[in-house]
Order: sequence, then structure tokens, then C-alpha cells
Amino acid sequence: MTPVFQVLKIMTQYQKIVVKVGSNVLTGADGSLNLKVIDHLVEQVGGLANQGIQIVLVSSGAVAAGRGKFALPAKTDQVSKRQLWSSMGQIALMNAYSDRFQPLGLHCSQVLVTREDFRDRTHYLNMKNCFQVMLQNQVIPIVNENDVISITELMFTDNDELAGLIASMVNSQALFILSNVEGIYDGDPGSGSVEVIKEVTAESADLSHLISSGKSNFGRGGMITKYHLARKVARSGIKVVIAKGTDDNIITRLASGEQLGTHFLPSRKASNLKKWLAHSHGFAKGNVMVNQGALDALKSREATSLLPIGVVQIEGDFKKGDLVNVVDEKRGMIGLGIAQYNSAKARERQGLKNQKALIHYDYLFLN
Repeated sequence: MTPVFQVLKIMTQYQKIVVKVGSNVLTGADGSLNLKVIDHLVEQVGGLANQGIQIVLVSSGAVAAGRGKFALPAKTDQVSKRQLWSSMGQIALMNAYSDRFQPLGLHCSQVLVTREDFRDRTHYLNMKNCFQVMLQNQVIPIVNENDVISITELMFTDNDELAGLIASMVNSQALFILSNVEGIYDGDPGSGSVEVIKEVTAESADLSHLISSGKSNFGRGGMITKYHLARKVARSGIKVVIAKGTDDNIITRLASGEQLGTHFLPSRKASNLKKWLAHSHGFAKGNVMVNQGALDALKSREATSLLPIGVVQIEGDFKKGDLVNVVDEKRGMIGLGIAQYNSAKARERQGLKNQKALIHYDYLFLN
């Protein structure tokens, strides 16, 4: 039976939003899809889309839905289980969305990706163009990791990481991460005496020690990964909200500016290139180790390129245009950039004055 949706009309400050919905929001205790939740989700997304707001939906749930449909022998390895369950569950997931968007006069499309699809700037721009075409034609992209072909080295940390990449790629103004909790708490939720942290800024103290490292029943990630991802995305100029996905009208309420969940306020507007760099750490071809003087200069508020005089060690072999990690002398990650010349020249110029920048400021993203 085709669900009947109420037409929602809201005032919002956003023109483009990425919404990420976790497995525990979309599925019941047995792992099957909760169609009532999907009804309400589509009602909200469809209402916004029909007001001209561009929406990308990053949706988990395929593996969980497949698990609910088909039991596998205990001896089956985890990768094989994930591949089979996702191949079955993705069909059910997309059919559920398509059947519900159609009565609203809306089309949706399936986008399945792996981390490898973000490996270089050319691939990234091709994907970005694909999303632009869909959004310009009022098609709602529904994005999920391609678990059928993903193996450990190709997998995202979870769909939160994927949502951050997509939000940066499409120049979204906001990313709503919908989970099974109300936000980030100022202590252990099990203690019963905690409150949701309403706002996190670039100047806020690190909250990692307050956050449980536990993971959800059907997802791979946890709140600690959501927290770190949210801070990274906010540093690139995108507002991020972590909120409870099963609350009534949560998407439309967040879009209208209601203070629900934990809000990560954007600190600055990053270039499109730097947004790509922010999420490309897994594709670096080498490491550039810098001394304390270079570290202090890079972390100052002034725009600073990485000069060879501050480099103490070059690790790995890379070409001009390759991605390289920038690390301190304790091998702590500082950032990621695009090398302006190859590793052989970098070693020749290491520690020397009056040399061309190894990484120009325009091609450097700092953590």
C-alpha cells in the first residue's frame, strides 16, 4: 500500500543539505527495515526537496536489512557475510525509498562507492559532476558504501566518513548525522546524570575522553568516530549536527534551525580542493617530517607554505602532484598536501634556504 504523506512547509536557512541515516535508525531489533521510520524520513526529505532544497541522503541499512532476510552459517567469514547481506539488502533498501518518493513526484538514484573512488582529484571531480547533474534535475541521490566489492583496505571507517566526503564534495551547507542517541553527552549516558552538549566550536576543548568507544548493533562506527568526523567537516566550513534520527520531524526541525542534538559550528570556508584534501589521508605516497619551527609557522594564523628549510626527513617515493602527509618529529599527523616536486628533489633541498615551497599553502590542509 502506498503511504500517504503530509505536505510539510518550513522556513530554512539551507539550500543544500546532506543527511546521513545510521543502521540503528532504519532497522528494528531483528535487523529488518523499519518501514515506519523510512516513511517519516521520506516525508521530511521529500517535503524539503519539493521546496527546492537540494538533499543528498547517505543511507546505511543494506547489510542490516540483508541480515534480517537471510541467515548464514556461523563459519562464513565476515567479509563474505557483508558482501552477501549487502547485495540482498540494498535491493530492499532502494525499493523502499523509491516506492515512497514516487507519490511525492520525486525521483531518487542509487550511488554506491568505495574509498578508492576518492583516490585522486580526477575521480573526485567526475563524481562531483555526477552529483551536480542529479541535484540540478531534482533527483535525490541515495548514497551507500558498495559493501559487495569493498574489502578491508577499501572500506570507509563507516558511513559517517562517507557522508563527510559527500558533504564536502557537493559544497553542502549542513550535514545532519542521524543516530540512535540524542547527541554527544558530557559524560557516560549510563550514569543517568548527563546532558547533551549543545554546541562545539573550533575553540572547544577536546571531548574525546567523554565519549563512549562502543559501537552500534548493526553499524561499524560509534560516537567517537562521529565526533572526530564532525570536527573535521566543521573546520572545512560546513555545519554538522549529530541528533536522534527517530525523533519526530527531526530533519525538518534541524533544517528550520531548531537547537536539537549537538551542533558543530563551521570555523571557516575552505576551498573545494582543501575539502578534498581533508578526507584523502589514506592515499598519501610519502611523509614529510618537519621541525618545530616549521610546525609553529604552519599552525600560525597566517597563510604559510611548507618550505624545505623546515623539512628534516623525507620518507617514501613520490612524484610532483602526489599527496604527502606532513608529520612532526614524533610522527604526529599535522596535515596533508600536494607535493610541488618529487621526493628526489625534496631530499636535495631538505633543510636549505631560499628554495621553492615543497607544499604551497593553497594545496595544504592542516588537521
